[in-house]
Amino acid sequence: MSILDKMVEDGDGRFWGFLGCRYIQGSKQEVQIALTAGEHHTNSMGIIHGGVLTSLMDQAMGMVATAAMEVDGCVTTNLNVHFLAPMRQGELMVTSTVLHQAGRSITTQSEVRDAAGTLGCMATATFRVAKSRA
Repeated sequence: MSILDKMVEDGDGRFWGFLGCRYIQGSKQEVQIALTAGEHHTNSMGIIHGGVLTSLMDQAMGMVATAAMEVDGCVTTNLNVHFLAPMRQGELMVTSTVLHQAGRSITTQSEVRDAAGTLGCMATATFRVAKSRA
C-alpha cells in the first residue's frame, strides 16, 4: 500500500473524513483531491468558508510533500493563501505540486478550482519531515 493510500485509509475518522475529502490521484510530484462542498462548508455570506479552502490545500500539499519525501509524515511550517474568487457549493478540485525540495524541507503549491474551472484560491506551503520511515 502506498503512503498516499494509507493516508486516505487512515483519514476517514480524522479531519479528512470530517471535511469530506475524496482522493482522486497522486504521485511523488502531484496530488489531486476533491470535495463536494455543501451548505455546512459555507460562511454567513453563502460562499465556501476560507478555512475549508485553506484546509483542503494544506491537506493536499501535505500529501504530496509526504509522498515526495518518502516519509511517514510532514508538518506545515509555513502557509500562504491567496483568495481570488468566491467558491460556491458543488464540486471543488484541489491540485498540489512540489516546487522545491532540500534536506528535511519541501515547498509545495496548490490551487482550488470549481467545476467550471474557476480558480478560487491558491497557496504555497513549506513542510518539514516529522516522521521518517523506519
